[in-house]
Amino acid sequence: MPKHVIIPPGSGTPIAPFVPGTLADGVVYVSGTLPFDRENNVVHVGDPAAQTRHVLETIKSVIETAGGTLEDVTFNAIFLTDWSHYAAINQAYAEYFPGDKPARFCIQCGLVKPEALVEIASTAHIAK
Repeated sequence: MPKHVIIPPGSGTPIAPFVPGTLADGVVYVSGTLPFDRENNVVHVGDPAAQTRHVLETIKSVIETAGGTLEDVTFNAIFLTDWSHYAAINQAYAEYFPGDKPARFCIQCGLVKPEALVEIASTAHIAK
C-alpha cells in the first residue's frame, strides 16, 4: 500500500522527525498537532480555546491538502495539560464539529512545550 506525505503549503519545519500528515488507502493520519506558528513558537499563550482553534485550523489544512474536509474526521486524540481547560477546549472543539461528532479520547498530560495547553491528533477517511 503506497503512502503519501501530506505537507500543507506554508507549513513550518516540525520540531521532531515527523510530517504533518500521511495519506494511505484513503485514510489521512494527522500527527499530534500543537498550537505552534511556522517558527514553532506557541501561539495564544494562556488561552486554551484559542489554542484549540489554532490546532484545529492546522489539522483542517492537512486534511484539505489531502483532499478531505473536517466532516471526514472519524477519530481525534486530545491531550490537555490541565482539566480546568476542558470546558474551553470542548467549546472551541464543538465549533469545528457541529454535526456528527467523531469518536475521541481526552487525557491530561505534559506536552513538549509548557506554554502549549492542548494537542490533537486526527484520523480522517476521505476515500469515497
